[in-house]
Parts: sequence; C-alpha cells; structure tokens
Amino acid sequence: MTDVLTIERIGHRGDGIAVTATGEAFVPYALPGETVEAAAEPEHPERRSLVRVITPSPERMTPICPHFGICGGCATQHWQLAPYLAWKRQLVVEALRLEGIDAPVEDCIDAHGEGRRRVTLHARNGSVGFMEARAHRLVAIERCPVLSPALAGALPAAHAIAALLRDGKPLDLQITATDTGLDVDVRGSGALNANQSAALARIAAAHRLARLTRHGEMIAQNTVPVLRIGKAMVTPPPGAFLQATVTGEDTLSTLVMDNAGKAKHIADLFCGIGTFALRLAERARVLAADSEGGAIEALKKAAASTQGLKPVDTQARDLFRRPMLPLDLKGIDAVVFDPPRQGATEQAKILATSAVPVIVAVSCNPATFARDLRTLIAGGYRLTRVTPVDQFRYSPHVEVVGRLEKR
Repeated sequence: MTDVLTIERIGHRGDGIAVTATGEAFVPYALPGETVEAAAEPEHPERRSLVRVITPSPERMTPICPHFGICGGCATQHWQLAPYLAWKRQLVVEALRLEGIDAPVEDCIDAHGEGRRRVTLHARNGSVGFMEARAHRLVAIERCPVLSPALAGALPAAHAIAALLRDGKPLDLQITATDTGLDVDVRGSGALNANQSAALARIAAAHRLARLTRHGEMIAQNTVPVLRIGKAMVTPPPGAFLQATVTGEDTLSTLVMDNAGKAKHIADLFCGIGTFALRLAERARVLAADSEGGAIEALKKAAASTQGLKPVDTQARDLFRRPMLPLDLKGIDAVVFDPPRQGATEQAKILATSAVPVIVAVSCNPATFARDLRTLIAGGYRLTRVTPVDQFRYSPHVEVVGRLEKR
C-alpha cells in the first residue's frame, strides 16, 4: 500500500520528512517541497520506501553513481550542492539549539576536495563493495566516484585479496592513500598459513601496495607509507585514523591554528598521529595525548625527526578514564580537543573547571559537540565562533570547529 506525501524538510540522517495523520514519515532520497509516492515498511511503519517522485524539486539533480539508492554509502547524491551545504550548517545550528546554545554559525565550508583518501571495503565470498542501505547485503562495486584518485588502485587490490581469502568469512579491508602508496589492513580473515601469507605478499607487490597488514601484523612492505603533516613526515600505524579528505585536514587544521591564536603552549587532546599537534608545534610548545599507543609513537618519531619544531611532549593516555586535570594543564594557553563521535564528557567537565584561556573544540558529531560545549559554557566559557566543515559529501556527517574563551 502506498501514500502520496509532501516532503517538508530533510532530517539529520538525510531522509525527507513528511507529516502525516499518524506522525512523521521518513522517506529516503526525497527532497523538501517534493510530492512523492511512498510505501510503508512493515517492520518500521514510520519509514517509507520511495516509489516515485510525482513533483520533483528544482534542487534535484542526477546522482553521480549508478549504485546510489542501493549502496548505503551515500544519502544525498540527488541534491544540489548549495542547499545541501545549507542543510549541513543547519544540522549544527539545530544541535546547538537543542542544548540551549545560541551562537552565530558560519557557512559550511566545502572540503570534499579530490575525494576521500581512506575507505573500508567489505568482502563476502570474493565480492567486494559496500553494504546495502539499512541491510546486511553486500553491493558489489567496480568503482566509487566519491573516492580520491589516489585510491584508484584500492578496488583492484581488494578484489585480488578477497579472491585469495574466499573462505566464507566476512572481510573488511581498511585502505588509506598515503604519499608513497596504498596502505592496506585486512580485518576478519583469521590466522593465515604460510602459503596464504606468501600469496598476499605477491599481491602486495603486483598492486604496488606500500604496506599490507592483517590486524596490524606485517605481511609485506614494499615502501614505507608516509603522510606529510605540515613540515613533518609521519608513518602511520596500520588502520590509523585520518581526516577523510586532504582538503578536510587542511581546512580543519587552518581553523584550529586560527582559533588557537597566539598561544605559546598548547595541549592537543585526542591528538591521533599529530594532524594538529605537528602543525601547532611549528609555532608553539605542544602537549599531545591520545589512547592509541601506535599513533603516539608515530607522532613522537615524526616530531623528533623534523627540524624547526617547538618541543612536543607526547603521552599515551586514555582520556576517557584518565582525563587531563587542571594541574596537568598548568601553564597551558590553549587546549585543542578532537574526540571520537561519542564526545569527551569527562574531559569537558574537567576543562570547564580549568583556567585555560582558550579551548578549540573539534568534532564529527554535532550532537556530542553541543553537549560538551554546554558543559564548558556552564563552567564559565563563552562560545565565540562555530564553523561547520563538510568533508563527507553526500552523507549526513559534518565536522564542526568551535572556539571558546574563559570569561
């Protein structure tokens, strides 16, 4: 059974929202102002499947990928860029509003650049691709237009690895484009025998992979994978977290540097491999902390081997269980923190009691960003700047950077 619905707005997951007699209905791939025919999903009556667009929006465009609507990787390829970026900004505005925060929010910066430089591909019985939207079925793909040209060799290499390890076990292949080639980490394969390891090493050579690992354990390295961060050259650990696009990293780093101002001693919390810390160290002393020991070691080596940096003090520290205390931050002029999606509840509570003059908050989740900012504001900080950054084009994800000053 189908209904004719009028879409009023786009929700935070990218679905069109219509108001019905029984409440809101969520219709993926529909746009504001459109009249659509949609079918109810039996198990989720609030959700609808788009049957057809009766009256299309002038903002509708042709998707760039033939898999759009089946593959679960993208939600908004049918939407023109300008209204799409305005929606991303509104996601941040709404998240702040829900926490009772009224602050000016700048226009969303488009940081897609050449596309994503890291990807997780799934492999099932030799097929490689992404998972279907709201399902556990694999959508096999041969190319993905959202990826950077630097990842052009990712799918051929993934197909070769999946064909070799075709034993029914679900595989995840984390692939990163570094400055010296592709860095591939295979997850889910189980233990490898000598023949499999040797065959994988041959695949790494044939596809000119910089490095091939399994759950972080070395299989083959044809060259050292390296990333340039500011003046430094960093060798990331296998599967290390990076900003999704090169342009996204540059944009966020510029915002962090600008918001940190003239601080001379900066703490970078949840620092990873040093995306911000190594750039900040070009002009300030840095205390860098993260729970990932491999990332901290990579940062430490890069800082030690780069000329022209101020001192960088690195700490492998679980900031969820052992957040930085006011005493730890004595003498710190500015704190930068970029936690995972769940935010940094405990660290925010302690920062709120500190005397640090400036805090620069970075997040990929507007909801937890706003929650942590509410804590800081209650502790006496004033939110002076909020900037959304979109490096996840066609998805409902958005980065956000905020500057807070102690009153």
